[in-house]
Amino acid sequence: MPRRASTVIVNVASAKARLPELIERAARGEEIILARAGRPRARLVPLADDHKALRVPGKGKGRFKPGPGFDTELPGDVLALFYGPTQ
Repeated sequence: MPRRASTVIVNVASAKARLPELIERAARGEEIILARAGRPRARLVPLADDHKALRVPGKGKGRFKPGPGFDTELPGDVLALFYGPTQ
């Protein structure tokens, strides 16, 4: 069973002075509720662990092939959109 993160309610005025500390606590798995006038307004939670989803250069090498005519010259009207009309 996954460990449930603890939750702390912090007043926004107090959070302004302690933001770096609160960010670190959230990064360690703690849920921080930011409240204004005693009413919850926002939640500070840790980001998902996405470092595994980063792009790996060369991972798809050889898996994709351009179709026939991929590198043929574009029609004049399309080239004009990029470079302006030719003289």
